Amino acid sequence: MAVSQDEEVVLAEEKGNVRLITLNQPRKLNVISSRVVYLLAENLEKWEKDEDAKLVIIKGAGRAFSAGGDLKMFYDGRISKDSCLEVVYRFYWLCYHIHTYKKPQVALVHGISMGGGASLMVPMKFSVVTEKTVFATPEASIGFHTDCGFSYILSRLPGHLGEYFALTGARLSGGELVASGLATHLVPLDKLPALENRLVSLNSGSESEVKAAIEEFSLDVQIGEESILNKRPIIDECFSKDSVEEILESFEAESRKEGNGWIVPVLKGLKRSSPTGLKITLRSIRDGRKQTLSECLKKEFRLTMNILRTTISGDVYEGIRALTIDKDNSPKWDPPTLGEVDTQKLDLVFQPFEQDLELRVPENDEQRWSGKYEESVYA
Repeated sequence: MAVSQDEEVVLAEEKGNVRLITLNQPRKLNVISSRVVYLLAENLEKWEKDEDAKLVIIKGAGRAFSAGGDLKMFYDGRISKDSCLEVVYRFYWLCYHIHTYKKPQVALVHGISMGGGASLMVPMKFSVVTEKTVFATPEASIGFHTDCGFSYILSRLPGHLGEYFALTGARLSGGELVASGLATHLVPLDKLPALENRLVSLNSGSESEVKAAIEEFSLDVQIGEESILNKRPIIDECFSKDSVEEILESFEAESRKEGNGWIVPVLKGLKRSSPTGLKITLRSIRDGRKQTLSECLKKEFRLTMNILRTTISGDVYEGIRALTIDKDNSPKWDPPTLGEVDTQKLDLVFQPFEQDLELRVPENDEQRWSGKYEESVYA
């Protein structure tokens, strides 16, 4: 068994015809740093081209799969222009390759799987979750937007669940992930090591064999009566509205009806969220329904860079400060209300860049691994 190790962040192992990646920063909940992104891309490219590699497994060390992007990295980078551009470019480019990977991938997901971390789970051919898995895309609340391909993924969920998950940052359990199509199998946490051993011993990239092996351990999913997935009629009614303001108005009206007490805390969270983040996120999800994966990732790259450059607002840095730096949970949004968000500035952050400044996503299989950061004008 060959092992290559970056002590801090990623373990990459070769076990026969199986390749195993372990996100290896358990004390940091396996956040996605620039080094993690670089090593993931390097290994996935190498293994896709390696005829001996038949199956790729990814998991997280410790009690989390991945808590997503390194918010402190973004916050610390606020004082120097485009300090995070390289990691953003590399990660969105990698997201395209994860979605379109040519060999079967299995994500073994326990604990937290949020934001960018979940982009290493949802697009996999097989995403295995447990009763301890917690998923969310909470970016809008801190003045950011639903990125890493999730404007593509969430916009394709049934009805208006995509808008709901993106705007509220709602948390989903393992069972809810399977029921909503964001994961493929639910396996008890205590069976996960045995499943991993079974997949390694299988030593095969046959999708039918991999699926059968997972199903030896998987459970039938039963969604509880209180699950958000059973609130579809209300969600579709409210979150189909044209604007964030109309969504909130409709949702508030529903909250006053008997039996709708569950709406009250969700509404409170929405009202505390960044008005700018909510508006950008709603538009991005809606645009995503009409866009390809490549178009979504290019759009998300523009949005992220414009947000980090404070083209429309500095809310993302204020949101991170309030959540993770000072931890006072009292952000001062600018502007403070939905009605004050400048429509022209909103249009501006969605505008395409000049062609050579866009994220370069491969257009055909012959150039599949081209368009790397090193080949861009930014390098």
